[in-house]
Amino acid sequence: MVDREKVVTVLRRRFPDAEPAQLAAAANAIVGLEDEWREVEDTDLRELIERLRLGHTFRLFERLPH
Repeated sequence: MVDREKVVTVLRRRFPDAEPAQLAAAANAIVGLEDEWREVEDTDLRELIERLRLGHTFRLFERLPH
């Protein structure tokens, strides 16, 4: 679970000129990702495997059906 207050704090530091409403909307969208998306755990995409071998790191997500 993502802590919304931590997200707001990070956004505030990263975007100091942003309006409070903008920060709140961004935080809500980030925290809400868990309801709509899940991390893909298994894939057989050859290109990604090769890139992993080269040291790249990936986190893949898929949108859940409504």
